Amino acid sequence: MELGELKPAVKKETRKRVGRGVGSGLGKTSGRGHKGQKARSGGGVRRGFEGGQTPLYRRLPKRGFTNIHAKNYTEVTLTMLNKSKSEEATAESLLADGIISKINDGIVVIGTGSLEKKLSVKAKRFTKSAQEKIESLGGKTEVI
Repeated sequence: MELGELKPAVKKETRKRVGRGVGSGLGKTSGRGHKGQKARSGGGVRRGFEGGQTPLYRRLPKRGFTNIHAKNYTEVTLTMLNKSKSEEATAESLLADGIISKINDGIVVIGTGSLEKKLSVKAKRFTKSAQEKIESLGGKTEVI
């Protein structure tokens, strides 16, 4: 650290204390103006309210749908597989090792990063690059 790198300490902004007398600048109406909906306690309008005009989210047409049959897979990278303690990496063993937090509908192995040890991996799906990298080290890939 050098003198030119010194910076002042970060100051916390103090909270506005409203309704504490005329001299404070925020006395009497406490910054709310006179009368009206926004001056009342609990006053104001909900998010998206346009004064009674049909709001934008109702004027626009509906689009798309949610596929109720879609599968939600947990993605596992090769870097994550390096942390595996056992020789055989399955969804259950990865969950036990704390590498993943949920199995969902199965795991998908992605070729991000690099693998440093020989592993036998069982998963729902593998990307081409992940499969090549695992097998190049003498490991096995098995689609469940």
